[in-house]
Amino acid sequence: MVRQFLPLNGLRAFEASARHLSFTRAAIELCVTQAAVSQQVKSLEKRLGAALFQRLPRGLKITAEGEALLPTLTNSFDQMAITLDRIEAGQVRELLFLGVVGTFAVGWLLPRLSDFQRQHPFIDVRVSTNNNRVDMAAEGLDLAIRFGSGSWHGTEALRLFDAPLSPLCTPKLAERLRSPADLVEATLLRSYRADEWSAWFAAANVPPAAQINAGIVFDSSLAMMEAALQGLGIALAPPSMFSRHLSSGAIRQPFHTTISLGSYWLTRLQSRPPTAAMLAFSDWITSRMSSASQ
Repeated sequence: MVRQFLPLNGLRAFEASARHLSFTRAAIELCVTQAAVSQQVKSLEKRLGAALFQRLPRGLKITAEGEALLPTLTNSFDQMAITLDRIEAGQVRELLFLGVVGTFAVGWLLPRLSDFQRQHPFIDVRVSTNNNRVDMAAEGLDLAIRFGSGSWHGTEALRLFDAPLSPLCTPKLAERLRSPADLVEATLLRSYRADEWSAWFAAANVPPAAQINAGIVFDSSLAMMEAALQGLGIALAPPSMFSRHLSSGAIRQPFHTTISLGSYWLTRLQSRPPTAAMLAFSDWITSRMSSASQ
């Protein structure tokens, strides 16, 4: 049925009558006569070519066709009422489309996102995770949290914090490691950034190995850490993003040496004017960063 020709009066009369199983009580709710409600429902039934009620001596019995129609109408009218109430109260919901590198999403954002929702109950956040490769314009993102130097063409970037990398592995593998040089003989899991392990070995004063015993290459630190959890090798990842694993003892950080190859940044396209929802999220995450550093 074409939207502009929807029989709204008949649908409203039917929905009220179906809830009350009475034309009389529906008329009282809708502030019209019982005859008007009955006529509107009859007109709707004629248009649909199906009976929506069985008329009984003491009321109405809804038919199978009426049962199929009722939930859709009730939900639609309820949602319209809720939206109108919010508009009247100046509380229109806003959408915020947020892209987040997966490690940050799981390690920092999700455990704290309920705080943002409590402070801003009328902002609906749509989170999409990525492996740090994101096209904000193509994906329709308002904001993106990513890892790097903060230099992305056409993008305004707000630095959040550094995320130093260090070897992480299971306790069983950690027991075999006495010094950083022991890692040369270990299976090293790595991301698509091929120079990370070389940089870490240099920071740990380990002479460059003729050949690093490399394992699987991952495009996601989350997948790499899952492999580490399963004992497939040693990951080079930010301990701050896996604090729950470290606290539980599932993962160990065998050496204190870390390297910093970038920071997490909150970014938006310079061509994208900030909305109220974008400003609210930016203020919230900045506040959380400030409180954490105190």
